[in-house]
Amino acid sequence: MSLSKQFIKPGQTIGIIGGGQLGQMMTFSAKEAGFRVVILEPTPNSPAGQVADEQIVAAYDDRDALLQLAEKSDVVTYEFENIDFKALDWLLDKAYIPQGAELIRVTQDRILEKKALTEAGVDVAPYAVINRLEDLEIGIREIGIPSVLKTSRGGYDGKGQFVIKNQKDIGKAAVLLKNGPCVLEAWISFEKEISVVMTRNTSGQLSYFPVGENIHVNNILHQTIVPARVSDNVENKVAELARKIANHLSLAGTLAVELFLTEDEKIYVNELAPRPHNSGHYTIEACNLSQFDQHIRAVCGWPLQNVKLLQNAIMVNVLGQHVDGVVDEITKRPDWSVHFYGKEEAKHNRKMGHVTVLTDDIEETLKDLNETKIWRRHDDV
Repeated sequence: MSLSKQFIKPGQTIGIIGGGQLGQMMTFSAKEAGFRVVILEPTPNSPAGQVADEQIVAAYDDRDALLQLAEKSDVVTYEFENIDFKALDWLLDKAYIPQGAELIRVTQDRILEKKALTEAGVDVAPYAVINRLEDLEIGIREIGIPSVLKTSRGGYDGKGQFVIKNQKDIGKAAVLLKNGPCVLEAWISFEKEISVVMTRNTSGQLSYFPVGENIHVNNILHQTIVPARVSDNVENKVAELARKIANHLSLAGTLAVELFLTEDEKIYVNELAPRPHNSGHYTIEACNLSQFDQHIRAVCGWPLQNVKLLQNAIMVNVLGQHVDGVVDEITKRPDWSVHFYGKEEAKHNRKMGHVTVLTDDIEETLKDLNETKIWRRHDDV
């Protein structure tokens, strides 16, 4: 049932597993197109639940709740990958899930993800699968130092990773093995981190949003600059590798690809996110349609629109420690598009919202944002 192609009409219901800010922005797009939306999320009054028609308050692996979601929905999608694969797989013959479950299985496990990317014919950093300390010692000899040990499952915004800079770090890094298998990756000396968000509908039509240039602070995305300050050659390479990945994974819906770009313009795939992505938030203001609009079109069997960048943009994340500073600037910054997600508690390093600034001068706008002092890097430690 999940692999059949269906046309979902306005007035029908979209079920979304996950109630965070991505689900919230998906819901805005769905409501604009005339759909009803039901959210499944364990946290009451979630960001998505606040704007949806209904929220089922239950765990992602609660099969009674999933069945209830299926019964209420004409199509089911998800807003992030940390849902229960087995439960989603179980739901496939009870609901229409055009994205299927295999993409979740692959992207939840770095070992499977790297295997799939290699099979798709794109470059990843040299890596080794690490199950025990002896594997790590062998892997270090083969891959060298510096390198990065990452847990195979779980981990985001830099969690579940350890950079090995010398022999003394090997024992410290090995602590990650308590969480299960790991991946040891060669350290890529990159010039920029870039990403691309692509969408493929149930008819196989594929579209890409412009390549974004990402700046991270403490392993959390800080800014996305669009268009990325890269050559046409790099943009063409990114489009080609995105096509290879989408076709190999039989993609339906949205997929973000995070990339390392080296000085000699070699591109390595860092990781995949099988959903709209933080680095694609700029699309709400800067493009003729957002990544969320395109995702809703894709899973509902609608034709995709041709993407156009209307104006250059910079997106800046607003973490818990930035909230007061951003609020204080609102009355002085008519050019800022300010988004807050409705989370109840502003915790340190928690993503509370974002700001997008459309600009004709990227360098001047970057300078202006820095001069506000809201995002002073020493305050983010």
